[in-house]
Amino acid sequence: MTRTRSLPSALGRREEIIVRAAELFDSRGYHVASMEDLAAAVGVAKPTIYHYFKSKSDILYAIHEEFIDLLICQHEGRSTAQLQISVDDLLLGIMQDILQLLGTHRGHVRVFFECHRSLQGDQQVAIRAKRDAYTRTVVGLLEQGKADGRFVRDPDIAAFALFGICNWAYQWYDASGSMSTVDLANKFWQILLGGITGSTTPGVVSVP
Repeated sequence: MTRTRSLPSALGRREEIIVRAAELFDSRGYHVASMEDLAAAVGVAKPTIYHYFKSKSDILYAIHEEFIDLLICQHEGRSTAQLQISVDDLLLGIMQDILQLLGTHRGHVRVFFECHRSLQGDQQVAIRAKRDAYTRTVVGLLEQGKADGRFVRDPDIAAFALFGICNWAYQWYDASGSMSTVDLANKFWQILLGGITGSTTPGVVSVP
């Protein structure tokens, strides 16, 4: 009787390929790393990789999708679990989510921010749609804070500042150092709220 691969096993192998590919693309670069290199990293024959993914671009897309889906799911889970959570805590949570991936999915982070132009046309469109939706979520929270009198700055510019301060951290953050990603998120949040002078008007937070 022919035995078929169990679903959990198949999903496990697919995820292993994604993880190893993210690490490989991070260390060697997407265009330099080959499918042979990936097969060796996973410990399988090259045809096995093609059983799960038709091309290297499809693997790149899977890395992008997994990264943005993690961020979206984290935020949605937090919003659902804590119905009374404040705008401040939701925004801080988003910053923590992005930075925590530096420790758990470092390869994904670099690939997501540096290799999106290497996606195929339809793949770029799909990922851009999710990125834009996530950005709109942050802008919406900043708009809500402004409507409540909590923030006074332009929500679109403030969103760019929030993402900019977090998204660049992968270039220099050392996960083996003494500062955790949660601590880093808190420090970034305080800078975003009060600037480098730390001067804020009580009750009104001026987000740069």
